[in-house]
Amino acid sequence: MARPRLLAPSRILRTTPRQVGGGREREWLVQKSKASIAKGSKSFSAASALFGRATRERVWLLYAWCRQCDDITDGQDHGGVLQEQANVEQRVKGIRVLTHRALDGQPTADLAFDAFGQVAMEARIDRQLADDVIDGFALDAKGWRPRTEADMMRYCYHVAGAVGVMMALVMGVSPDDHETLDRACDLGFAFQLNNIARDIYEDDAAGRCYLPVEWLVEEDIPPGQHMKPAYREKLVKLVKRLVDMAESHEAAARYGARALTLRQRWAVLSAANIYGAIGREVRKRGAEAWNSRVHTSAAAKARFVSKGFYQALRRAPEPEKWPRWTRSEVLVAVRMAGPIAPIPMTPLREEDDI
Repeated sequence: MARPRLLAPSRILRTTPRQVGGGREREWLVQKSKASIAKGSKSFSAASALFGRATRERVWLLYAWCRQCDDITDGQDHGGVLQEQANVEQRVKGIRVLTHRALDGQPTADLAFDAFGQVAMEARIDRQLADDVIDGFALDAKGWRPRTEADMMRYCYHVAGAVGVMMALVMGVSPDDHETLDRACDLGFAFQLNNIARDIYEDDAAGRCYLPVEWLVEEDIPPGQHMKPAYREKLVKLVKRLVDMAESHEAAARYGARALTLRQRWAVLSAANIYGAIGREVRKRGAEAWNSRVHTSAAAKARFVSKGFYQALRRAPEPEKWPRWTRSEVLVAVRMAGPIAPIPMTPLREEDDI
């Protein structure tokens, strides 16, 4: 059979040259990313200002990608009300394609993905870690919900723990420093557990629930009925359990911050103060926690940042009790839930070569 003829001789065809940041100027990507974080998250914007310039710029670049992935998935513009969720699985596939292109040094025509390609090269963020984050969006796209506490922690890893690891790499932590990366993941776990506690009402309105089914069953709360007034006191009990878990991971993260520079510790501990306060306020309000959305005022943020500075001057003590869930344990569940790895195609050596 004749071989198909190429449209052009193979000697003429050339691969697209690798262009970090999609060929865009780094300074331009940084400025656009700075505008994105200022619009999308005042808390993260305030915390990022505490970093040195190099780290601060990388934080902006990373945030731009995270924000864009979230907005594409939910049909939003820097957060807000969830929009039409049709074709969301296709949108997540698009996110993965653009992310892989950015990591391969190819232009994406989207500044947020080009920004990610830039920061990934600088901070040594690999494809597996990027896919771990995207897998969280894929779970939401499928309408997934956790059945067990382990499932909930797996989700927390995808949407926050893996981002915490990325942040540590952005701050210059070595990919081989697993102890510090574990503590960065703990901070992500703490943030997300507090978010789940705060956003129960909004998630329910959007048809989502991140409380494990097993937890609801333990309290005799029928699935999908947890926001009904009849179950409010039982829900308060579950949320206390959630925030207690968050505090455990927060304590581990504070201990791990000792490995960072003073400015980095200041930023991390300030963010921990802000997000920790959200969870603790939800727990304090009890049954009235979802009558209005819990938020942190500008004045309170300033106090937490100031407090974070003094905390950064001292090394946090080792937690009396470490969190139940570790990054390595959750990663086992993550990999087990993922696709089966392909069979290696490396040819076997000849017997004479052994």
